[in-house]
Amino acid sequence: MTIFKALAATALLTATPALAQQQLSVATGGTGGVYYPMGGGLAEVINNHVEGYSATAEVTGASVENMGLVAKGDADLALGLADTVYQAQTGTGRFEGQQLEMLRGVASMYANMIQIVTLDGSGITSLEDMKGKRVSVGAPGSGTEINAAAVLAAAGMSYDDIDEQRLNFNETADALANGDIEAGFWSVGAPTSSILNLATTQSIRIIELTDEQVAAAREANPLFARTTLAGGIYEGVDEDVTVLGVPNVLVASSAMSDDLAYEITKAMFENVADLQAVHPAANQTTVEFTLDATPIPLHPGAMRYYEEIGADIPDRLKP
Repeated sequence: MTIFKALAATALLTATPALAQQQLSVATGGTGGVYYPMGGGLAEVINNHVEGYSATAEVTGASVENMGLVAKGDADLALGLADTVYQAQTGTGRFEGQQLEMLRGVASMYANMIQIVTLDGSGITSLEDMKGKRVSVGAPGSGTEINAAAVLAAAGMSYDDIDEQRLNFNETADALANGDIEAGFWSVGAPTSSILNLATTQSIRIIELTDEQVAAAREANPLFARTTLAGGIYEGVDEDVTVLGVPNVLVASSAMSDDLAYEITKAMFENVADLQAVHPAANQTTVEFTLDATPIPLHPGAMRYYEEIGADIPDRLKP
């Protein structure tokens, strides 16, 4: 009996499955932007380097929707534009009356560039030229839509001056190519696949902002930064173009355990080369950029990692 019991116990141990990994959801954006590949790269880092967890990047409507997903517990991590993240966490702007105070910063990943694209021959060479034209302002609930409204306001314009269309990045590129719209906004890291693909079949133009428009936008929203879209990034766009930049922030809920937030932050920065291999925008994913650009308090677990490596954390980022 002793032998049979031993054999039975051995069989039971052999048949016992490994402990299931806890699934994490990373809310990103559309497939034509940078959020989706960046979120996919982060999910792979978690899968490979955070024991006991697996992660999946989810296609979403981007920044605004993502904040709600984290707040409701429908996503564990999310990417969002800094101005959208700040408004959500403080209950201002688009989130007036619905403060999502539980949002916490994990890292700032890279800076978006607000790219306003038209086709050569459209007659559009400035923001003012878009008056009365069909213009995509981004997907509903996206940071692009918020940024488009802000850029138009900096030029003394609003949606009343255009025939606004709410299209995602791929839809905007297709609509430009088909002549269904005459200009479109992208708030996304550069280069982005949807514009790259458009530029291979169409002759495109990036609308440059004037110094006055840049100054007005930055006065209205201090999170905007003056930056340059380098010539040569897109086929046919040979000269540098002055654009506005907006940081992109990786967000979690304060309900996430400190240990998990610490492990994710540590894994990401110790394996940032894996993110860079997915998209060059991750070249901006540094601790220094995080501590300079993150607009809301850090998750305590993330802050533990930054303190561990000796970073000087600004008081505004302490929970």
